[in-house]
Amino acid sequence: MPPNSQTSPHPLPASAPRPHSSHWGTFSAAPLPGGGLDVIPDPGDPEPSPLLRNIPAALGPRGRVLAPYVRRGWLENGPGPDPRRGVDTYVRVSWDEAISLLVREFGRVRADHGNRAIFGGSYGWGSAGRFHHAQSQIHRFLNCFGGYTRSVNTYSLGASRTLLRHVVGDDAPISAPTTWPVLAEHTGLFLCFGGMPAKNFQVNAGGISRHRTAQRLAEARARGARFVLVGPVRDDLAAELDAEWLATVPGTDTALMLALSHVLIEEGRYDADFCRRHCVGFDTFARHVLGRDGTVPKTPRWAEGICGIPAARIARLARELTRHRTMISLSWSLQRARRGEQPLWAGIALACLLGQIGLPGGGFGHGYGATAGIGAGTLPYRLPTLDQGVNPVPDFIPCARIADLLLCPGETFDYDGGRYTYPDIRLVHWAGGNPFHHHQDLARLRRAFGRPDTVVVHEPHWTATARHADVVLPATTTLERNDIGGANQDAALIAMHRVAGPVGEARDDYRALSDLADGLGIGHDFSRGRTEREWLEHLYEGWRAGLDPAYAPEEDFGTFWRAGRIPLRGLREHHTLYAGFRADPEARPLATPSGRIELFSATIASYGYDDCPGHPAWLPPDADPHPDPDADSAPDPAPAPGPGPEAGSPYPFWLVANNPATRLHSQLDHGELSASSKVAGREPARLHPGDAAALGVRDGDVVRIRSAVGSCLAGVVVSDAVRPGVVQLATGAWWDPSAPEVATCVHGNPNAVTQDIGTSRLAQGCTGQLTRVALERHDGPLPPVRAHE
Repeated sequence: MPPNSQTSPHPLPASAPRPHSSHWGTFSAAPLPGGGLDVIPDPGDPEPSPLLRNIPAALGPRGRVLAPYVRRGWLENGPGPDPRRGVDTYVRVSWDEAISLLVREFGRVRADHGNRAIFGGSYGWGSAGRFHHAQSQIHRFLNCFGGYTRSVNTYSLGASRTLLRHVVGDDAPISAPTTWPVLAEHTGLFLCFGGMPAKNFQVNAGGISRHRTAQRLAEARARGARFVLVGPVRDDLAAELDAEWLATVPGTDTALMLALSHVLIEEGRYDADFCRRHCVGFDTFARHVLGRDGTVPKTPRWAEGICGIPAARIARLARELTRHRTMISLSWSLQRARRGEQPLWAGIALACLLGQIGLPGGGFGHGYGATAGIGAGTLPYRLPTLDQGVNPVPDFIPCARIADLLLCPGETFDYDGGRYTYPDIRLVHWAGGNPFHHHQDLARLRRAFGRPDTVVVHEPHWTATARHADVVLPATTTLERNDIGGANQDAALIAMHRVAGPVGEARDDYRALSDLADGLGIGHDFSRGRTEREWLEHLYEGWRAGLDPAYAPEEDFGTFWRAGRIPLRGLREHHTLYAGFRADPEARPLATPSGRIELFSATIASYGYDDCPGHPAWLPPDADPHPDPDADSAPDPAPAPGPGPEAGSPYPFWLVANNPATRLHSQLDHGELSASSKVAGREPARLHPGDAAALGVRDGDVVRIRSAVGSCLAGVVVSDAVRPGVVQLATGAWWDPSAPEVATCVHGNPNAVTQDIGTSRLAQGCTGQLTRVALERHDGPLPPVRAHE
C-alpha cells in the first residue's frame, strides 16, 4: 500500500478556506467551528451556481458509508447469483478483511472464467479532479489486472457520437462547436430544438470557473437576435429571451424538420451550391422529403398532424430561416429517445439546405445549453491526465445495455454494423457512478444485478447501487482529498485542497485500489509506489514539460499549489465550426467516406437496419419490444402522438424525464437545494393546468405515474410551462423501492417507469427522455421516503 494518500502537498493554515472545484464551479470552503461547512463561491464568477448549496451535505453523516460492509448472504454463502441483492442486510468488516475477500474473489473469477467475465463500470461525473477521476482509477487498476469487459459511449450522447461519425466524420459539433462570442455577434435567429435550458449552464465536466452562457445569450438578444423554442417545455429557454414557443408533441422533432425541409426544397429556397459542393446524398434525401420514393410527401400539413404545429406556421418558419443568419440548435435530449439518431440527422440536413454551415453564427450546433462548456471554447492541448493503460480484452457493450449484458450472456446484439456477443459477467466492479440513476427500467436492472457472482461498489453514500452490492467500500468525496481540477473548455487550473478529513473509515479510490492491487501482486504496476502528493506533482510537471512553450505555465507544482489556481493560455473563444471545410472542401475534407456531409450514408444503408435507414426519416413510435412480465400493468402498444392526452389510451400522457435544476444528475440529492424542491418529500412532477383539473389534482398533491414497466410517486406542481398531455419529471431522485405494494419507487425516480431499449441497432443509445405513462391521484397513505437513510 502506498504511504498515506491524505497528506496535503503543502498545508494551508487550519482556519484558511481551501480552494476547491466541482463540476458546477470553483469555490473555497472551510469547516465551521460548530460543525458544517462554509462554502464561498469564486468571487470572479459572474454567475455562481446555486448548486454549491448542496456541497455541505457531502460531509454530513446522513447516508454516508462509514466503513467497509459485506452483504450477509454473500459473506455466509459465498459468491453466486442472488435475487436478495437490494433487500439483504450487511455486515461491517475491517478494511483488511474486505481486501482479503476481494483478493480471493478477483483471483477466482480470473482463474475460472477469464478477464472478460469482469465488468468495469464507472462514469465520469464522480469528481472534477484529474487524478481522483474514478473512471481512470478503476480502468487503470483493471487493465493492470489483465483487462475487463468495458462500455462505450455515454447515456448523454449514446446515439449522437455514433451517428456523427457517419454523417460528419467526428464529434466536432459537440467538442468544438461555434463559440458563444461568435453567436452573440452574428446569429440573427436561433431555432432551438429542445431549447437551451439555463439549469444546465451551471455544470461542466471537470468544472467551470466562469459561468458566462446566460450572459452571451442576453448579448445576442440585446443585439436583436430572435429565438424560437421547439419542444414541450417552455422554460427550456430563459424567459428574458422572449422566445416564440412552438409546443410540439414530444418526440416529433424529426417530422417538423422534414416539413421545413420540404418547404425549402419545394419552393427552391435551399442553397443548391452548398448541397452540391459540401454534401453527398442530397438527391436521395430530397426524393424522400418530396415523397418521390414511394413515401408520403413531408408537407407542413402532414407534419401538423404529427407534431401539433399549424401547417401555415411551419411554412412561414421555413421561409424565415432563409432571411437570417440562422443557428439550428439541437439539444442532447433529442437523441435520448427511440430513433434518437433521426432528429440529429434531420437537423443537420436542414442546416445543409440553408447553406450557412461554416459561416459565423450560422449552421448547426449540438448541445448548446447542455453544459456550461459547450460553446465556451477549447484549449489546444490536453490537461494532466492519469494514464489508464491498455485493455487487452476486446469485449464491450454500449453503456445503456448493462441490464442486457447481465441478463443475457451468450446472446448477440447489433451495434454500428457489427454483431457482438454478451460475455458471461461474473464480477461487476463499479466506482464513481450510480447506474440506478442513469439506467432505465430499474426493476429490470435490479433483477440484472442479482445475476453476477459478485458486485463490488466504491461509494461515499448508500445509493441504490451500493445497496445492490456484495462488497461496499466507503469512498471519500472530493472534499476529503487533494486533486487538480480543470476542463478543456476553461482557462483555469485549480489546486483542489482537501477541505476536511475522511468521514468514518472512507478511503479514496486510489488508496483502496492500491491495497487491492498489492494483494493481487500488481501493486507497483498500478501505484508506481507514489503517494497522492507524488502523483499530483508527477502529473502536473509531466504535463507542463510536454506543452508547447507558448502555453506552458511558468509556475512549478509548489507555486501552483500555494496559489490555488493558475490561468491557462490559448483558450479558443472565437471559433466557427467547419469554417475551413466550407472555404475549401477539397483541401479540408471531413473524415467521412466521401469527405462531405452525408445526407445519405451508403454505410448505414448497407447495415439494413429498419430502425435507422440510410437517410433522415420520420419513424413513428412502435410497440414496446421488451414487455416486462413483472411490471405493474400489462404492456400496450404506444399510440401515435397527438396534440394532448390520448383519449382511451392506457398511457395517455408523455413523460419528459429531463435533467434536474437543483442538483447534478443524482449527486447530493439530500443537499439543501435539492431537498428544497421536493413536494410532499418527493420529486416534483409538473402538469398543465387543464390536465391537473381533469385528474382532480392540485399543487402539493401526490400522483402515481405508471407505465408498462413500473410506477412511481411524485409531488404535483401545476404549470402552464408544460404542453397539455405532458408530465415533466426530472431525473436524479434516489430510487426508493421500499414500498413495492404502492409503487416501484416512492420517491419519484422516473427511471422506475422508463423502458430499457436502445435508440436503434445503429447506436443502442439511451432512450430515457420520453415514455408513455398514465397518472392518477394517490389518495392512500403516503409511505415514508427511505432513500437517504
